[in-house]
Amino acid sequence: MSTASTPGVVRDVADDPVKTGPSGGSRTRATGHRTDYLLYVAGKLGGAAVSLFAVLVTSFFLFRIIPGDPVKAMTHGKPTSVEQMATLRRQFGLDLPMWQQFTEYCAKALTGDLGTSYQFHAPVGELITEKLPATLLLTGVAVLIYSTLGLWLGTRSAWHHGGLGDRINTGVALTLWSVPAFWLGLLLIIVFSVGIGPIPGMFPSGGMESGNETGFAHVLDVAHHMVLPVVTLVAVGYAQTLLVMRSSLLDEMGSDYLTTARAKGLRDDLVRRRHAVPNAMLPTVTMIFINLGHVAAGSILVETVFSWPGLGGLFYQALSVPDLPVVQGLFVVFAGAMILMNLLADLLYPLLDPRVGR
Repeated sequence: MSTASTPGVVRDVADDPVKTGPSGGSRTRATGHRTDYLLYVAGKLGGAAVSLFAVLVTSFFLFRIIPGDPVKAMTHGKPTSVEQMATLRRQFGLDLPMWQQFTEYCAKALTGDLGTSYQFHAPVGELITEKLPATLLLTGVAVLIYSTLGLWLGTRSAWHHGGLGDRINTGVALTLWSVPAFWLGLLLIIVFSVGIGPIPGMFPSGGMESGNETGFAHVLDVAHHMVLPVVTLVAVGYAQTLLVMRSSLLDEMGSDYLTTARAKGLRDDLVRRRHAVPNAMLPTVTMIFINLGHVAAGSILVETVFSWPGLGGLFYQALSVPDLPVVQGLFVVFAGAMILMNLLADLLYPLLDPRVGR
């Protein structure tokens, strides 16, 4: 390489502040990171849109393979002529070709119109709006309790793994995780509602309220009715959060940065709270957002067992007909809530770990 060309190369690079200058390099990196994040967000939004369309397709065809004729179910036990049944099929659009039913369903769903219930003769959107507060109350309280409980117990079990407390927590969590929610709910009704042996019946077996209370007494009455269904959801739900948090934290405990933090003289409690737990949160964040998705979806089996007047009970009631607009609308709401929560979790990941999305 000649001496004449070398200074020129050095001079060209040095004179380019965008490439080599301290502030220019920072701007370049920041712009690149922002572009990477925007591309990451665009990809996740596109994936969510595709998933939502797949939900629309699935919700339409899935419930049409269920045995049963909605018109026959609605007119069961009533004298109905063939002409009247044909009129009902035409009224509900069941006489149209399948492809036309599907296109009309997608077009209406994209505008927020989920159709009209066959059995309730009311817009599906109004039925969902009416039942949603009860589901949000029940599952919202349950998710808040079992997410907090699972995170706390999972952290302590991992940090003191191998000890008596860890073995007890893990054993109880594995047992409850394998228990069907409806079976546990029935067991709680038998023991604490009906009463068995020396244990008297202390809680209502179903419903949301007694119907004759007002003011603060009404709040206490609703809370009294919530005890058994909330305990059922918490008992089954906290186990999964505990096991995921425990496993994630155990993976971090052998890391060099924790050894360095201890070598600096930090207390064990600070090492756990400031260093280990934040880095172990990514898998648990996914679990928490999935749990938040269940707040809207509710628990069909638990709400049915306890006759809770929420979306889960409405879904079970509509499925028995089958009331196609209701089950399709609820399926879209349930799946849409899960898609939205997963999307929010994906968008939060780069904020927790800058390596994600690059």
